[in-house]
Amino acid sequence: MQNEIPVIIPARAGSKGILRKNIMDFCGKPLLAWSILQAKESLEVSNVYVSTDGDDIADVAMKFGAQVIRRPAEIATDTATSEAALKHAVHEIEKNESFDSAVFLQATSPLRRKNDISEAIRLYWEKGYDSLFSMTVLEDYCLWKKDNNELQSFSYDYKNRGRRQERKPLYLENGSIYVFSKEVLETYDNRLGGEIGMYPMPFHCSYEIDSIEDIPICEFFMKKILKGEL
Repeated sequence: MQNEIPVIIPARAGSKGILRKNIMDFCGKPLLAWSILQAKESLEVSNVYVSTDGDDIADVAMKFGAQVIRRPAEIATDTATSEAALKHAVHEIEKNESFDSAVFLQATSPLRRKNDISEAIRLYWEKGYDSLFSMTVLEDYCLWKKDNNELQSFSYDYKNRGRRQERKPLYLENGSIYVFSKEVLETYDNRLGGEIGMYPMPFHCSYEIDSIEDIPICEFFMKKILKGEL
């Protein structure tokens, strides 16, 4: 049996798109609370830590059973990376517990089923991965890109479209769950590196709350997940 591992949930104050987004009401609880509670239900998780620079966010985190890591102002700006917050959090957590790997959850991606976090961690352990991300399989997606203002088919050749069944699937990194070793984070300054694994999730779990328009979509699917319909 592997040792339990900590969960890190970055939750910066000062959201621009949605005011107080991380603690807005979402299906009857602060948005952040869902990720905390999902993590705490996973037997593989030792402790849940919320990295934040906001007092109101810290209050919500503690209310729902997470420990708070106060994030320095220099890594809580609009341009600060998640990796900077993760590295700071890892160094703070090391003062309290011994661990080799950690889980990163996005508070804005609450659409996780009951066992998703546990199953992602177990897959990471069983396969001996260095890092892992949750994903959705995209089949028959005809993607284009612009290069020097010229349109180009990207995921297929529009001149030789072929049959849908013959196109190779794509894998969408859905931003919901990441598992990584401390060594990967330090070596690559990235949550992903070394031998990377993928944990599959349904397409509806890829929706996240970045704008006002995302809220009703995520609420619709969250209610179905809570009812056991998805």
